[in-house]
Amino acid sequence: MTALISVVIPHWNGIRFLPDCLDALAKQTYPAIEIILVDNASEDGSQALIREQYPWVKLIELPENRGFTGACNAGIAASEGEVVALLNNDTEVDPNWAEAVMDAFARHSEVGSVASKMLLFDKRDHLHTAGDTFSRDGRAGNRGVWQRDVGQYDTEEYVFSACGGSSAYRRAMLDQIGVLDDTFFFLMEDVDLGWRAQLAGWRCLYTPRAVVYHHLSATGGGVTASYYAGRNTLILLAKNLPAALWRRYGGLILRAQVKEGWNALRAWRGKAARARLRGMLAGVWRALTIWPQRRRVQATRTVSIEYLDSLLLPPQS
Repeated sequence: MTALISVVIPHWNGIRFLPDCLDALAKQTYPAIEIILVDNASEDGSQALIREQYPWVKLIELPENRGFTGACNAGIAASEGEVVALLNNDTEVDPNWAEAVMDAFARHSEVGSVASKMLLFDKRDHLHTAGDTFSRDGRAGNRGVWQRDVGQYDTEEYVFSACGGSSAYRRAMLDQIGVLDDTFFFLMEDVDLGWRAQLAGWRCLYTPRAVVYHHLSATGGGVTASYYAGRNTLILLAKNLPAALWRRYGGLILRAQVKEGWNALRAWRGKAARARLRGMLAGVWRALTIWPQRRRVQATRTVSIEYLDSLLLPPQS
């Protein structure tokens, strides 16, 4: 029997992107696929469009905007697949995308998540990400971001985590480590899940045959992204980084955060800079109250500190 993949699309006021996204999913070569769109109380007619033009899409209408995490978790709860994929509403997947994702899971029992090859929607020979990275100074990154795609990421390989805009997760892993953390609301929730997966011994595989085209920051970004980037980075570090790695790299992490704060102060007149500072202050406060959750996460660790250290890149410049 063919395994089912459930594709969960969080959505908020992005009606202009839905035809590209859903029409591409309708053309998938993989036969066992369910599509779930979770609407965060959009006011642009998205719900009517789905009901009238895409009746095969399971529509979940939330009464308020619960963010990326809340919408995804609602979709995961309603899904039935052995694999759950999260897909941004401003993406267009290659016809073979779902087939490539499911093939990767079938060949690798140790893999709990699969990362796609994400290319820019309007510049399709340039990369957005070939999987997430994490560096020893406490910062996440997109592998290959902005590079011209000339085949340098055409090899299947393990990466730290999968970008939430086109991530796929084995349900058995989610049952073990949990779904997205609603504390994050928006941004870094995928890296947080990646940390929890790595701590518990689940690997992430990047497969270049799973191709996705993405409109960058089409339904997010700006001041909102700056705030949550500042806040959520600190929450993620306080929650997930083992004590041994804090002892090794705490100085690097602190210097990187001080630099971020100083750069924001220097650009104080900009709204995004002020939002970043507000987020960092909120992150410090939240980090001070996260210790019970941290203890639960750290108790799940089955891998060595040396293994985790081997996943981390040198400090970013």
